[in-house]
Amino acid sequence: MNLITRVLLLLAAAIYTIIAGGPLVWIADMSLRSTQEILANPYGLPSAPQWHNYAAAWSDASYGVYFKNSTIVVACSVTLVTLIGAMAAHGLARYQFRWKNAVFMLLFSSILFPPQLTIIALFQMLVEYGLINSLVGLICVYVAIHLPLTVYLLEGFFSQIPQDLYDAAKMDGYSNYEIFWRITLPIGIPAVATTVILNLIDMWNEFLYAVVIITDDEKRTLPLGIMKFLGDYQTDYALLATGLMISVIPVIVLYALFSERVVRGMTAGAIK
Repeated sequence: MNLITRVLLLLAAAIYTIIAGGPLVWIADMSLRSTQEILANPYGLPSAPQWHNYAAAWSDASYGVYFKNSTIVVACSVTLVTLIGAMAAHGLARYQFRWKNAVFMLLFSSILFPPQLTIIALFQMLVEYGLINSLVGLICVYVAIHLPLTVYLLEGFFSQIPQDLYDAAKMDGYSNYEIFWRITLPIGIPAVATTVILNLIDMWNEFLYAVVIITDDEKRTLPLGIMKFLGDYQTDYALLATGLMISVIPVIVLYALFSERVVRGMTAGAIK
């Protein structure tokens, strides 16, 4: 790679970083200013950092409640999606049964449908079963929506595990469940970790289903809590920016800690 190519690549990376990171830096700056300062100079630096904005957003503006609700919903949903999806992917990758191709194509086709098509049907089902306006109902929806893609990604990885490992496990007397827990799951950790991170980020930021299912303020998730401060005539920009930072910081920390594993799982080739 010559010098000109390196310079162009670095320039492209720098431009992308500015475009992607610029809004985040701007929001972080606004979260440390008062609304009056922001209205006077939207792009200025804080004269004195307003750290109390975070305490006010957490307690006075109920962001602590919204954060707890999001944590409960996302933790339960990701756990269920990962367990069910990994078991289903293991079954599709390792066992032959009637209508296997039809089941796989049904899962794959459901990924292609836009989520807006399922809103009315899901709403009617939740009303019928008494799960509307509840965190349990939102968890069920998240599991159902994210399960097909999770199965699809994990099935592709699990199918690359050498059959010799399974044959040896059978000879050692392992049951089907033991094979999953002691062979497939440990080897598939990179792919499982990738689906966990992708699902977690998507669920943490999800708004469409939450705004349809949840109506009570004490059951709002973080995206709905942020929407609460958007008004037609008046907006507390400082509190809104602080809420956005409270919502974004966990995702940034999580991705910073596990980004290498995510890339490894997405680019995993044949297992050697």
